Amino acid sequence: MMTTTWTGIAISVAWLLVAEAAAASPAAGPREAVEEAVVRVLSIVQDGRADGAPVADRSGEIRRIAREMFDFVEISRRALSQHWQALTPEAQAEFVTLFRDLLERAYLAQIEAGGGERITFVGESIDGDSATVRSKVVTRRGTEIPLDYRLRAHGGRWRIYDVVVGGISFVESYRSQFDRVIRTESYDALRDRLQKRTLDTATAQRRPES
Repeated sequence: MMTTTWTGIAISVAWLLVAEAAAASPAAGPREAVEEAVVRVLSIVQDGRADGAPVADRSGEIRRIAREMFDFVEISRRALSQHWQALTPEAQAEFVTLFRDLLERAYLAQIEAGGGERITFVGESIDGDSATVRSKVVTRRGTEIPLDYRLRAHGGRWRIYDVVVGGISFVESYRSQFDRVIRTESYDALRDRLQKRTLDTATAQRRPES
Protein backbone atom coordinates (compact mmCIF):
# COMPACT_ATOMS: atom_id res chain seq x y z
CA MET A 1 0.00 0.00 0.00
CA MET A 2 1.33 3.43 -0.90
CA THR A 3 2.00 5.82 1.94
CA THR A 4 1.67 9.60 2.14
CA THR A 5 4.38 9.78 4.80
CA TRP A 6 6.80 11.65 2.55
CA THR A 7 4.05 13.87 1.26
CA GLY A 8 3.28 14.89 4.82
CA ILE A 9 6.93 15.45 5.66
CA ALA A 10 8.15 17.14 2.52
CA ILE A 11 5.16 19.21 1.49
CA SER A 12 3.74 20.14 4.89
CA VAL A 13 7.18 21.09 6.17
CA ALA A 14 7.60 23.29 3.13
CA TRP A 15 4.41 25.24 3.84
CA LEU A 16 3.21 24.65 7.41
CA LEU A 17 5.81 26.87 8.99
CA VAL A 18 6.37 30.00 11.01
CA ALA A 19 9.01 31.39 8.71
CA GLU A 20 11.94 33.52 9.81
CA ALA A 21 11.95 35.22 6.44
CA ALA A 22 12.02 38.84 5.40
CA ALA A 23 8.90 40.47 4.01
CA ALA A 24 8.06 39.17 0.58
CA SER A 25 9.71 41.00 -2.31
CA PRO A 26 9.83 40.44 -6.05
CA ALA A 27 11.62 37.15 -6.62
CA ALA A 28 15.00 37.72 -8.26
CA GLY A 29 16.50 34.30 -7.56
CA PRO A 30 15.65 30.84 -6.20
CA ARG A 31 15.94 31.75 -2.52
CA GLU A 32 13.78 34.84 -2.95
CA ALA A 33 11.20 32.80 -4.88
CA VAL A 34 10.89 30.18 -2.13
CA GLU A 35 10.79 32.73 0.70
CA GLU A 36 8.15 34.79 -1.07
CA ALA A 37 5.92 31.75 -1.61
CA VAL A 38 6.24 30.68 2.05
CA VAL A 39 5.39 34.18 3.29
CA ARG A 40 2.34 34.35 1.00
CA VAL A 41 1.03 31.01 2.28
CA LEU A 42 1.67 32.03 5.89
CA SER A 43 -0.32 35.20 5.37
CA ILE A 44 -3.28 33.13 4.17
CA VAL A 45 -3.00 30.53 6.94
CA GLN A 46 -2.47 32.99 9.80
CA ASP A 47 -4.41 36.08 8.69
CA GLY A 48 -6.70 34.92 5.91
CA ARG A 49 -5.21 37.51 3.59
CA ALA A 50 -3.25 37.42 0.34
CA ASP A 51 -1.43 40.48 -0.92
CA GLY A 52 -3.25 42.49 1.74
CA ALA A 53 -6.75 41.45 0.68
CA PRO A 54 -9.10 38.99 2.44
CA VAL A 55 -9.23 35.52 0.89
CA ALA A 56 -12.62 33.86 0.53
CA ASP A 57 -11.26 30.46 -0.58
CA ARG A 58 -8.09 29.78 1.43
CA SER A 59 -7.56 26.27 0.09
CA GLY A 60 -8.02 27.44 -3.48
CA GLU A 61 -5.55 30.29 -3.05
CA ILE A 62 -2.93 28.01 -1.46
CA ARG A 63 -3.35 25.56 -4.34
CA ARG A 64 -2.82 28.42 -6.79
CA ILE A 65 0.42 29.47 -5.09
CA ALA A 66 1.62 25.86 -5.00
CA ARG A 67 0.95 25.45 -8.73
CA GLU A 68 2.99 28.59 -9.38
CA MET A 69 5.91 27.43 -7.24
CA PHE A 70 6.02 23.64 -7.77
CA ASP A 71 6.79 22.17 -11.20
CA PHE A 72 4.36 19.25 -11.00
CA VAL A 73 5.18 18.04 -14.50
CA GLU A 74 8.88 17.77 -13.63
CA ILE A 75 8.06 16.20 -10.25
CA SER A 76 5.90 13.59 -11.99
CA ARG A 77 8.49 12.89 -14.68
CA ARG A 78 11.24 12.34 -12.11
CA ALA A 79 9.00 10.27 -9.83
CA LEU A 80 8.11 7.87 -12.67
CA SER A 81 11.70 7.88 -14.03
CA GLN A 82 12.08 5.47 -16.97
CA HIS A 83 8.38 4.60 -16.88
CA TRP A 84 7.47 8.16 -17.90
CA GLN A 85 8.60 7.72 -21.50
CA ALA A 86 6.48 4.59 -21.90
CA LEU A 87 3.30 6.61 -21.40
CA THR A 88 1.40 8.41 -24.11
CA PRO A 89 1.14 12.22 -23.78
CA GLU A 90 -2.46 11.75 -22.66
CA ALA A 91 -1.45 9.24 -19.97
CA GLN A 92 1.36 11.56 -18.82
CA ALA A 93 -1.09 14.44 -18.44
CA GLU A 94 -3.49 12.20 -16.50
CA PHE A 95 -0.71 11.09 -14.16
CA VAL A 96 0.39 14.68 -13.49
CA THR A 97 -3.18 15.60 -12.56
CA LEU A 98 -3.62 12.61 -10.25
CA PHE A 99 -0.26 13.02 -8.53
CA ARG A 100 -0.65 16.79 -8.18
CA ASP A 101 -4.11 16.41 -6.64
CA LEU A 102 -2.83 13.82 -4.18
CA LEU A 103 0.04 16.07 -3.09
CA GLU A 104 -2.12 19.17 -2.81
CA ARG A 105 -4.73 17.43 -0.68
CA ALA A 106 -1.99 16.02 1.55
CA TYR A 107 -0.39 19.35 2.39
CA LEU A 108 -3.75 21.07 2.79
CA ALA A 109 -4.64 18.41 5.37
CA GLN A 110 -1.33 19.08 7.14
CA ILE A 111 -2.00 22.82 7.19
CA GLU A 112 -5.41 22.27 8.75
CA ALA A 113 -3.84 20.02 11.41
CA GLY A 114 -1.78 22.89 12.79
CA GLY A 115 1.95 23.56 13.09
CA GLY A 116 4.46 25.21 15.37
CA GLU A 117 7.66 24.60 13.44
CA ARG A 118 10.01 27.40 12.44
CA ILE A 119 12.09 27.60 9.29
CA THR A 120 15.24 29.58 8.70
CA PHE A 121 16.68 30.04 5.22
CA VAL A 122 20.45 29.70 5.34
CA GLY A 123 21.68 29.92 1.75
CA GLU A 124 21.46 28.97 -1.89
CA SER A 125 23.67 27.54 -4.61
CA ILE A 126 23.11 28.02 -8.34
CA ASP A 127 24.55 25.93 -11.16
CA GLY A 128 23.24 27.12 -14.51
CA ASP A 129 19.51 26.52 -14.62
CA SER A 130 19.52 24.39 -11.43
CA ALA A 131 19.61 25.60 -7.84
CA THR A 132 19.32 24.45 -4.24
CA VAL A 133 17.85 26.62 -1.50
CA ARG A 134 19.03 25.48 1.93
CA SER A 135 17.04 25.92 5.10
CA LYS A 136 16.56 24.30 8.48
CA VAL A 137 13.38 23.54 10.38
CA VAL A 138 13.26 23.86 14.15
CA THR A 139 10.53 21.62 15.58
CA ARG A 140 8.49 22.37 18.68
CA ARG A 141 10.93 20.18 20.62
CA GLY A 142 13.89 22.23 19.42
CA THR A 143 15.21 19.62 16.98
CA GLU A 144 16.79 21.01 13.81
CA ILE A 145 16.05 19.26 10.51
CA PRO A 146 17.84 20.23 7.27
CA LEU A 147 15.34 21.10 4.54
CA ASP A 148 16.56 21.75 1.00
CA TYR A 149 14.51 22.83 -1.98
CA ARG A 150 15.74 21.81 -5.43
CA LEU A 151 14.67 24.13 -8.22
CA ARG A 152 15.17 24.62 -11.93
CA ALA A 153 14.72 27.67 -14.10
CA HIS A 154 11.80 27.09 -16.44
CA GLY A 155 9.61 29.53 -18.29
CA GLY A 156 11.53 32.49 -16.94
CA ARG A 157 11.11 31.60 -13.26
CA TRP A 158 12.49 29.29 -10.58
CA ARG A 159 10.23 26.36 -9.69
CA ILE A 160 10.63 23.54 -7.15
CA TYR A 161 10.97 19.98 -8.44
CA ASP A 162 12.12 18.23 -5.26
CA VAL A 163 12.32 18.72 -1.49
CA VAL A 164 15.02 16.99 0.56
CA VAL A 165 14.22 16.48 4.25
CA GLY A 166 17.02 15.33 6.52
CA GLY A 167 19.00 14.19 3.48
CA ILE A 168 16.17 12.11 2.02
CA SER A 169 14.66 13.15 -1.32
CA PHE A 170 10.89 13.37 -1.59
CA VAL A 171 11.00 12.48 -5.30
CA GLU A 172 13.32 9.51 -4.79
CA SER A 173 11.03 8.17 -2.08
CA TYR A 174 8.05 8.20 -4.44
CA ARG A 175 10.16 6.91 -7.34
CA SER A 176 10.97 3.80 -5.32
CA GLN A 177 7.30 3.23 -4.43
CA PHE A 178 6.05 3.80 -7.97
CA ASP A 179 8.72 1.61 -9.56
CA ARG A 180 7.91 -1.25 -7.19
CA VAL A 181 4.18 -1.13 -8.02
CA ILE A 182 4.76 -0.90 -11.78
CA ARG A 183 7.30 -3.74 -11.84
CA THR A 184 5.35 -6.12 -9.62
CA GLU A 185 1.91 -5.23 -11.00
CA SER A 186 1.48 -2.63 -13.76
CA TYR A 187 1.21 1.07 -14.46
CA ASP A 188 -2.57 0.71 -14.53
CA ALA A 189 -2.43 -0.65 -10.99
CA LEU A 190 -0.46 2.43 -9.90
CA ARG A 191 -2.93 4.75 -11.61
CA ASP A 192 -5.84 2.97 -9.91
CA ARG A 193 -4.17 3.35 -6.52
CA LEU A 194 -3.64 7.05 -7.07
CA GLN A 195 -7.25 7.47 -8.11
CA LYS A 196 -8.48 5.56 -5.05
CA ARG A 197 -6.20 7.49 -2.68
CA THR A 198 -7.39 10.79 -4.13
CA LEU A 199 -11.03 9.73 -3.79
CA ASP A 200 -10.52 8.48 -0.23
CA THR A 201 -8.75 11.69 0.79
CA ALA A 202 -11.42 13.87 -0.79
CA THR A 203 -14.17 11.90 0.98
CA ALA A 204 -12.39 12.17 4.33
CA GLN A 205 -11.95 15.93 3.94
CA ARG A 206 -15.64 16.42 3.08
CA ARG A 207 -16.90 14.28 5.97
CA PRO A 208 -16.57 16.91 8.75
CA GLU A 209 -18.73 19.27 6.70
CA SER A 210 -21.59 16.76 6.36
